Amino acid sequence: RAARAPGARLPTVSPRWQACSVTEIDAKIDALVPAWLTLPDVAERLGVEVTRVRQLVKEGQLIAVRRGENRVLQVPEEFIGEGRVVKGLVGTLTLLKDDGFSDEEMLEWLFTPDPSLPGTPAQALSENRGTEVKRRAQALAV
Repeated sequence: RAARAPGARLPTVSPRWQACSVTEIDAKIDALVPAWLTLPDVAERLGVEVTRVRQLVKEGQLIAVRRGENRVLQVPEEFIGEGRVVKGLVGTLTLLKDDGFSDEEMLEWLFTPDPSLPGTPAQALSENRGTEVKRRAQALAV
């Protein structure tokens, strides 16, 4: 075992929670996202257990952030379609992550209006225009 530096603190994880990719967002990004769902709400819409939703977040297939007074984990509602994650979202998140985007930056990009779409990339994904969104995400890397 590696020795700890004096005064160094060990990371703590509640025994109820698995470690997963979770971001806290600022007010600007929070205001860009029109509606949010808690993880149990996402699970209900997808017809799966909450543990499966946590796995999707951990795998980078969804972005969950802590919001509100109780810092409850929530997912943008536009990421959830009829019984599934919106088509094209996972590929778009992968492209953005590969380009070095943080979860917060991905949310900002997905929910900022793009006149060339029109609308936001998140709206375009929910309208099954994923190819257009992925093209724009790929162009960011150039």
